Amino acid sequence: MSKLIKTKQQKTATRSSKEKRATAASNKTKSAKTVAADPSSVSVRENSKIANMITLLRRAEGATLGQLVKATGWQAHSVRGAMSGSLKKKLGLTITNIKDCETRIYRIVDGKAD
Repeated sequence: MSKLIKTKQQKTATRSSKEKRATAASNKTKSAKTVAADPSSVSVRENSKIANMITLLRRAEGATLGQLVKATGWQAHSVRGAMSGSLKKKLGLTITNIKDCETRIYRIVDGKAD
């Protein structure tokens, strides 16, 4: 029976370790937000798939999802996720899209993160 009952010290130790994990998780979130707030500090490697996406999206005619899928070799949902996560959130780029007939065309409208 005594094995099942935790002492006050054990309960306190358990809570403090949970608090430590919560604090560590919030610190990770804060550092991620700091990177997102300052897009000029993030760089893109040359000849990477993200760099290829940026090149296609910066063209005057923009790029369709099919073109981005072909250029990266990714599935469509991965391309959309990269646009949302890497390009919009991390690099701070503004991506617009226009539905032309049945095809959606994506473009970068600002000149950040060359």
